[in-house]
Amino acid sequence: MASVSPFAPSAPASEVELVARARTLAGLRLGELAARLGRPVPPDLRRAKGFVGQLVELGLGATAGSRAGPDFAHLGIELKTLPVDASGRPVESTFVCTISLPDVGDLEWENSPVRAKLARVLFVPVEGERERPVGERRLGAPLVWSPNVEEERDLKFDWDELAGRIGRGDVESITGHLGRYLQVRPKAADSHARRRAFDGDGVAFAALPRGFYLRAVFTARIVRTHYALAR
Repeated sequence: MASVSPFAPSAPASEVELVARARTLAGLRLGELAARLGRPVPPDLRRAKGFVGQLVELGLGATAGSRAGPDFAHLGIELKTLPVDASGRPVESTFVCTISLPDVGDLEWENSPVRAKLARVLFVPVEGERERPVGERRLGAPLVWSPNVEEERDLKFDWDELAGRIGRGDVESITGHLGRYLQVRPKAADSHARRRAFDGDGVAFAALPRGFYLRAVFTARIVRTHYALAR
């Protein structure tokens, strides 16, 4: 998370307070929120991919910074901004967490970072059409979500396959096409970044950093269930 603005609120004391704050932001343009917080608005998001999430974090008083825990660590709630089109449908995948390539194969779903991150999520929709200027994009009504039995089963299925492949040393064979709802994609600031990984023979090599992402088809399920959208 970016350094705290002097205009940013303190951390919310409860989930109720957090949701109430998020509701006060609904309908605001990003430029309006940025002005409140004393932050400049980038001309586009190509070189500022984390801008929207960081801005909403500041506006809500998130506490975790760059740590591995939830954004609102004392509440156990993760914040995810959700870019949507004019119909309210997600337009891109949602980053969940980075992958510790040497360790992920030893973890079961129940103690995985993906499950921990998605245990309780505050989704904040934001207009995501690329032709709309960043400062003019509006925030939508928030949603606090936890996976139901079916959703958790689907995520666990993908986790078992993807984490298992990495654990067997097959990380280089994983593409974004694998996984119905959870996928693995490169996650690096530039193409030169590398992380330690192991091949099938246990030999260490330098691999491109990876992250877990929720496919848009999964977040679209959440949106259809909890928001009244035109079908």
